[in-house]
Amino acid sequence: MKGLSLLAVAALAQAITPGARDTSGSFADNEDVSRQSILGEDHSVPKNRPNIVFILVDDQDLQMDSLNYTPRTMRHIAEQGAIYRNHFVTTALCCPSRVSLWTGKQAHNTNVTEIYPPYGGYPKFVAEGHNDNWLPLWLQDGGYDTYYTGKLFNAHTVDNYHTPFANGFNASDFVLDPYTYQYLRPVYQRNHDPPVSYEGQHTVDVLAEKTRGFLDDALDGDRPFFLGIAPVAPHSNLEMGDEEDTTSFRFSAPIPATRHQHLFPDAKVPRTPNFNPDHPSGVSWISTLPQQNESSIAYNDEFYRNRLRALQAVDELVEDIVQRLDDANALDNTYIFYTSDNGYHIGQHRLHPGKECGFEEDIRVPMFVRGPGISPGTEVDSVTTHIDLAPTIFRIAGLPPKDEFDGLAIPLTASEIHQDQLDRHEHVNVEYWGKAGFEGAFGRAPDGGPATFYNNTYKALRLISPDFNLYYSVWCSHEHQLYDLTTDPYQLHNLYPITTTNSTPPTPTPSTMIGPHQIEKLITRLDALLLILKSCQGTTCIHPWRELHPAGDVNSLREALDEKFDAFYNAQVKVRFGWCELGYILEAEGGQGPVVYGDGDGGWSEWV
Repeated sequence: MKGLSLLAVAALAQAITPGARDTSGSFADNEDVSRQSILGEDHSVPKNRPNIVFILVDDQDLQMDSLNYTPRTMRHIAEQGAIYRNHFVTTALCCPSRVSLWTGKQAHNTNVTEIYPPYGGYPKFVAEGHNDNWLPLWLQDGGYDTYYTGKLFNAHTVDNYHTPFANGFNASDFVLDPYTYQYLRPVYQRNHDPPVSYEGQHTVDVLAEKTRGFLDDALDGDRPFFLGIAPVAPHSNLEMGDEEDTTSFRFSAPIPATRHQHLFPDAKVPRTPNFNPDHPSGVSWISTLPQQNESSIAYNDEFYRNRLRALQAVDELVEDIVQRLDDANALDNTYIFYTSDNGYHIGQHRLHPGKECGFEEDIRVPMFVRGPGISPGTEVDSVTTHIDLAPTIFRIAGLPPKDEFDGLAIPLTASEIHQDQLDRHEHVNVEYWGKAGFEGAFGRAPDGGPATFYNNTYKALRLISPDFNLYYSVWCSHEHQLYDLTTDPYQLHNLYPITTTNSTPPTPTPSTMIGPHQIEKLITRLDALLLILKSCQGTTCIHPWRELHPAGDVNSLREALDEKFDAFYNAQVKVRFGWCELGYILEAEGGQGPVVYGDGDGGWSEWV
């Protein structure tokens, strides 16, 4: 990658004119806008169908109280709509999470599991065929105009943005690598035009101007619209040592706009029980981390403050969007989503700034929706994930759900919320492959680059119900985690006691209880559920118990704990990896098929 040296001189010399935009709302050489509508020969769509604005921030935490510092977002979206208390990402890394969000599929079905090739990034997204089969194209076919600005995927660069162009948008303006995370040196690429450098301007302010232009275009159109807005804040800032060598870089604290640099001088990472604990926690590389010293903690507190400061420009943008919709008399007919691609940790479990773990800090994210039929101040306790958002947008748009969706639309109205409480599933399938790393000055590798930890490959299950609040994971190293978040909300006490040798996977040693249930009995059920979810597709991801119990008499962990199933679950195939891999390699994933209960004689049989 040659960076800006590859860009046309004329493009770089373009003046940046506030408010400048292509008022046509489309561009003639973009073939994807000519796709036939599924609505028939008459492509017109009633204008009163709801609009959709989707704000997707980068790396915003929920567990570290960042929402206390975004009053406009809370006032205009959360308090005027629904707050989803148990909303999770299924892969705690930006590119896999975004691809899952925009396709409605788990990462093991998209096969985009990393941020860079060969296992992830924009080239992998294209190679897997998703550029011809994803949400913006489906919405265009369904009668919507579609717009997008900001970050799309990692490895979407100044070199490959046109090989091919991202399909599905009437108009787009993407921020591109390797400048995506350079707050004061962003490079954006509009429609099919060459990239343009906005050096010296703050990336969120540039994004805000582009958002205003697209919003005006969308409101002037004759069809309902989808507008995706993806600021990079509060992601870390990228410092490149050499443009000709993209391996020479480091991440530092995000850079706020000048007007926000003085804010929150006394803010600190919340000192929760899992913040820099006296004893190590977790498994694998996490269990080997040293306790942070005073200098590290002070640095990370300032890192945290700059995250909060960087979010202020996003908070202002949210208010601007709402005001413009209101001024156009479109607010009452527009759904506004606000969420993050993954969570974030700083100091919890002795971790330096970063994500990629299965802890609550990394997988539980902010999620708010306001719009028609949603009562202000609604709180939703149902378990929801990013996999559910494409089906949700389909329902809003009046489109039939796709069989390939791995998720279920989230409840929006009071009646949907009530029904959800009766029959929605209780599980989240969490998965990760490859590497983990730290951001910031501390915890770096000996050469000064980002610290990298390999074999950060695990399958996990998050389960929340009236009876249970559990996290269970299996690592490629054969290590396990089991946390009861009812009694241990900070995930400090792994309840999976093990005996292990160098040649065999660990074996549970029952030594305690979770409520009235023996741990060994719970583990057999959790492991079986995870076995289904780790390879699920479509409705199996929504109703995994039916794969184990085809008769339909088991639909929850509580029901599966009936003692009559004890022998069945003790004989079940166990979740285990063949070996550690950096990406989704089926041969390394271990057993794929469960034993199925009920073969007609009251026993069970191998799944086929």
